[in-house]
Amino acid sequence: MAVDALCSPLGPPACEKDAKALQFIEEMTRNTDTVQENVLTEILGRNAETEYLRQYHLDGATDRESFKSKIPTVTYEDLQPLIQRIANGDRSPILSSHPISEFLTSSGTSAGERKLMPTIREELDRRQLLYSLLMPVMNLYMPGLDKGKGLYFLFVKSETKTPGGLMARPVLTSYYKSDHFKTRAFDPYNVYTSPNEAILCPDSFQSMYSQMLCGLYERKQVLRLGAIFASGLLRAIRFLQLNWRELAHDIRTGTLNSKISDSDIRGCMVRVLRADPDLADFIESECSRDNWERIITRIWPNTKYLEVIVTGAMAQYIPTLDYYSGGLPKVCTMYASSECYFGLNLNPMCKPSEVSYTIMPNMAYFEFLPHDPNSTGSTSDQLVELVDLVDVEVGKEYELVITTYAGLCRYRVGDILRVTGFHNSAPQFRFIRRQNVLLSIDSDKTDEAELQSAVENASRLLNAFNTTVVEYTSYADTKTIPGHYVIYWELLAKDSSNFPTNDVLEECCVAMEESLNSVYRQGRVECNSIGALEIRVVKNGTFEELMDYAISRGASINQYKVPRCVNFTPIMELLDSRVVSSHFSQRLPHWTPERRR
Repeated sequence: MAVDALCSPLGPPACEKDAKALQFIEEMTRNTDTVQENVLTEILGRNAETEYLRQYHLDGATDRESFKSKIPTVTYEDLQPLIQRIANGDRSPILSSHPISEFLTSSGTSAGERKLMPTIREELDRRQLLYSLLMPVMNLYMPGLDKGKGLYFLFVKSETKTPGGLMARPVLTSYYKSDHFKTRAFDPYNVYTSPNEAILCPDSFQSMYSQMLCGLYERKQVLRLGAIFASGLLRAIRFLQLNWRELAHDIRTGTLNSKISDSDIRGCMVRVLRADPDLADFIESECSRDNWERIITRIWPNTKYLEVIVTGAMAQYIPTLDYYSGGLPKVCTMYASSECYFGLNLNPMCKPSEVSYTIMPNMAYFEFLPHDPNSTGSTSDQLVELVDLVDVEVGKEYELVITTYAGLCRYRVGDILRVTGFHNSAPQFRFIRRQNVLLSIDSDKTDEAELQSAVENASRLLNAFNTTVVEYTSYADTKTIPGHYVIYWELLAKDSSNFPTNDVLEECCVAMEESLNSVYRQGRVECNSIGALEIRVVKNGTFEELMDYAISRGASINQYKVPRCVNFTPIMELLDSRVVSSHFSQRLPHWTPERRR
């Protein structure tokens, strides 16, 4: 059949395979409510005899009215006892009638550990389906992607086993290690420069080195660069800054650095390595310059766009990406989490500030809790009626609530979304932020309570000096690569002649890092995606000046409280102008892969 005959309302497809994918998107989004109703019926029907649903006496009902009237909304903490039983080896149908195949570890934390999200084997098919829709949409906006390759820096992370023997690992690690990825069919529109062996190497240095080396060898074939998060792509650029001499040497001689000891990588790199003195000269010439502006397009001259997440906390990296790429388009293709894959961006070439995701109604059953930006998120949320996918209103904000095939029922994800429009009858959402997240550099998420606890633990080291932390605030400094947490402290020393020394304040930095969650500590230790925490001590009276500034801008003196995180430039300039000393953590915090109890 001719491609034109299958033309989608989204635009003319690049090939017949794309036409079918675009037609699928149209069918799903035209029949959103019917698809949602069918999804809920299927989930409730198959899981009717689970322990979780039986307690609510649905008695086999699969309709929305029964579901909404009997099943409460829940958080992870509500489900944790049941999830722990599964992790410990209970194979009875607790949440899902289908066997739990593994746990996906969420970057959100519970009591300092990654959350365990139960999943079933068929969810891999559902995730693969969403992946298969991304390039057909991208091809509508960027022709010719079958004429080159993508340089994507992709990595696996640590995995553990629960006491009951189930694997626990991040969702992308699960996907990269699956046959869906490892034995994927050849697609000329989606070819990577990085071999599977490099992506699957658990050593982050060896993986990055070999992926970068392959990308340099094929620099003229690269049409798009990417990583999952913007922070990951910047980390790759920083890696090139630190290691270009070794990389150029390998290219000049056709040999592989002795630091690359992984046998699978060494085996596959035989097919890539070749002596190329001209390329080595070029790399040395470009990378030895002090000015690294536009380095991406200088080294990979045919790059059309960057594919990275730059929404939410990642938006802070946009200026740096623009510097290194000369302002190349930044494409966000999909919206997903450990709990569920949600949807895709049907306008991938839009500005980062305009990114909206169209929810695909076949992925799960979606509901939305109306969100008041000024609310405190109290338990009264339980009394608010949830809104169905097709009934959300443009301009309003909601917290996402999902019911999944794997057994999560009316589960509050914690993502705050704003409705921007509709594609057919499917709403489109802009990701606003994670509920209650204060600081984030990479996949870490630190909330206010956790930061408070870390400050309290660190400040105990000041007791010997009769010194206390009067006030504090923080921000995520992304001007460094990798980015790092900055904590501003105003100290009160009762004896100025016995002020805490630099060594003590450096130990305070360490103590704070030891107090932060395992996702943060893994980023510091294993992934090198987060830099050393910094404490900046400010002059006495600084936080009073901060309050005066806020009041001058209209804040109520009665309601003012110190913000625990700042990102408004004038406030940060005020704080930095009052800094009297700066101190960094001088050693890595403790981290080992979590033992699942």
